[in-house]
Amino acid sequence: MTCHTARFEAAAPLPSTTVVTAHGELDAVNAQPLADFALQRANHALVLDLSEVEFFGTAGFSALHTLNVRSGADIDWVLVPSTAVSRLLRICDPDGALPQSETVDAAVTALHGAPRPSLLQLVAEPG
Repeated sequence: MTCHTARFEAAAPLPSTTVVTAHGELDAVNAQPLADFALQRANHALVLDLSEVEFFGTAGFSALHTLNVRSGADIDWVLVPSTAVSRLLRICDPDGALPQSETVDAAVTALHGAPRPSLLQLVAEPG
């Protein structure tokens, strides 16, 4: 799929895993369509490969945040950033809240090797 200055592709290297790759520039016009594209194609595990993204605007970070919230407990996901994406994440996500990996292979391994941390913590009732 081509959207403005970016191209999106999806592949399924494993039955429960989808790899969505973006090439080009992510800006206010195509960042949210990327998140929608990824969520529509995601199974239980999603690798968002942005390693070929040359420009990443603040709308891109907003789209990643939206993807993170909308994936909820149903979809585990990991981001593979480019230099441009990493630069913005250092500013917008300094605590590293978004799951990241160096390569697609490492992301797939991370998704299938360790359970996703729960967003809720159960607390026992006082006895």
